[in-house]
Amino acid sequence: MQKRKLEFNYTMFNAFEELSSEQQKLMQSAISARENAYAPYSKFQVGAAVLLNNDEIVIGSNQENASYPAGVCAERVAMLYAGAKYPGIKINAIAITASSNNHKVDTPVTSCGICRQSMAEYEQKQKAPIEILMMGEIGQVIHCDSVLDLIPFAFDSSFL
Repeated sequence: MQKRKLEFNYTMFNAFEELSSEQQKLMQSAISARENAYAPYSKFQVGAAVLLNNDEIVIGSNQENASYPAGVCAERVAMLYAGAKYPGIKINAIAITASSNNHKVDTPVTSCGICRQSMAEYEQKQKAPIEILMMGEIGQVIHCDSVLDLIPFAFDSSFL
């Protein structure tokens, strides 16, 4: 038996204003998308914005359903829409932000496991990393160079 250690690097920005102008534009698109969230059950609004290699930005927001499993997260809405509207165009980055009707979200919010797996599929398919920016409503922003940093043992087609 071997015990192994897994590590990755990320950047923690103290505030939105520390991001590059391109990153700010992408995160601002995610913030705007968050306003379109349909979250009557969780009261937790999430917005996502995907930057494509052709400089298009595609947005998505979480869309809940009374039958909870039928709801769709913002990240998947944005990525699926990007894949449908711009097939074959590389995804460079995704920004994610969240707010709550119940409290101020002042720490970075990360994607759920299903979204991480879905984003990893796109990264694996295009054979190039997808940068990810994550923030709450206010405060710090986490930047990772690759979605696979968040799900290092991702399931992929090689297992099928």
